[in-house]
Amino acid sequence: MIVDSVFLNAKAYLKGQISDCCIAIEEGIICKIGKETQMPKADQKTDLHSRLLVLPGLIDEHVHLRDEGKAYKEDFTAGTSAAAAGGFTTVLDMPNNEPITMSAQTLRNRMGIAQRRILVNVGFYSEFPQTRSEIREIAKQGAVAFKLFMGEQMGGVNVDDDTAITEALKAAAEMKMLVAIHAEDHTVLATNVAKLKQAKKTALTDYLRAHTKEAEHIAVERILKLSTGTGVQLHFCHISTKEGLTAIAEAKKAQKTITCEVTPNHLMLTSEELQRYGSLTIMAPPLRDRFQVEALWHGLNEGSIDAIGSDHAPHTLEEKQATNIWDVKAGIPGLEVTLPLMLTMVRKGRLSLDQVVSRLAENPAKIYGLTDKGHIKAGNTADFTIVDYDCQFKIDAAKFKSKSKFSPYDGWEVNGKPVKTVVGGQVVYDEGEIIVRGGTGRVVQGSAL
Repeated sequence: MIVDSVFLNAKAYLKGQISDCCIAIEEGIICKIGKETQMPKADQKTDLHSRLLVLPGLIDEHVHLRDEGKAYKEDFTAGTSAAAAGGFTTVLDMPNNEPITMSAQTLRNRMGIAQRRILVNVGFYSEFPQTRSEIREIAKQGAVAFKLFMGEQMGGVNVDDDTAITEALKAAAEMKMLVAIHAEDHTVLATNVAKLKQAKKTALTDYLRAHTKEAEHIAVERILKLSTGTGVQLHFCHISTKEGLTAIAEAKKAQKTITCEVTPNHLMLTSEELQRYGSLTIMAPPLRDRFQVEALWHGLNEGSIDAIGSDHAPHTLEEKQATNIWDVKAGIPGLEVTLPLMLTMVRKGRLSLDQVVSRLAENPAKIYGLTDKGHIKAGNTADFTIVDYDCQFKIDAAKFKSKSKFSPYDGWEVNGKPVKTVVGGQVVYDEGEIIVRGGTGRVVQGSAL
């Protein structure tokens, strides 16, 4: 038997430990893991020289790839190039696009455009549509999950209407569809912003006064209450407060279908950085004080936080530097810094490599039903993140593959560099360069009933 390729002399993360091995691949699937003498003949061989660490292909379940009407900020090619450069082999795209992804038609169109341009695997969220019958159509079209943005009206469900939200959650549960929650309460935010604008408050700190801890906590408690008895699978995005995390952790004890995510930004930065980096670090939810950051680290280490998502949110520099705080677009690019930041925390003893792999590969695969991903094992898709763990380097935002060439992490010294990204057995990123054309990645289909 002659297979497509073999990776020789790998140090691979297998079943919770680093093992010296070789990996054979046929038609994009891992077909054998073992010693070199056990490997079949191959059309192509790649020697990793027993130096590079091979991790399961990383999965970022929270990215904004833009494109379509927002292609000036980012497009599928640039966004998935950034993913590949950051070591991510699969990303899940949020629906707040232009047009908003909230129908079978908008989802179908988006998938069609993406398929011609993507370099890594991409799955797509949808906002809830206006009618319940459309929920089934969107699920059947292949959405990986629904997104409920509680901070403002985004999709077809009135975020101020408890009954409408409950019915949407029930409908998603019937289709075995996960619902991802942006937990900031619309009423709290709207009231705070209105008061601040009326008082002509436009400072950086006024953004924090609008996006309070209470806005997150109230939204978390509300969704937990409304979801009781629906059977829906909930995933809370970018949790940023001890209060929100505590409520989720308590709910998990009674309901096993609840998970949550934290971003590197809410682990690595505090609200003090708002004064240092200015409007560049405006995001939603916002950066919190050091006490809240430490609570998130505690939650990550004791297991109440299930995943790390970058919340990659590219904007133009002009949009980030608007003079009025209420005009600044929230979010920063994150795909190309997430893994190095987390591996640096491994070096510093704040995380283990096991925790990085579980939060960036194994758990996202399990949460989203990506059964062929998350682990290096025979039968799984050959998606690998290959890292030079000993490489120390400076983050250089000017060299990002993303269209957004800025970052609060610009110039930071980090350890652990993605050097090769393998998608379906094909090397798409190699030593700083994208070496394939758009269309190499696959559209990930959800597994709804």
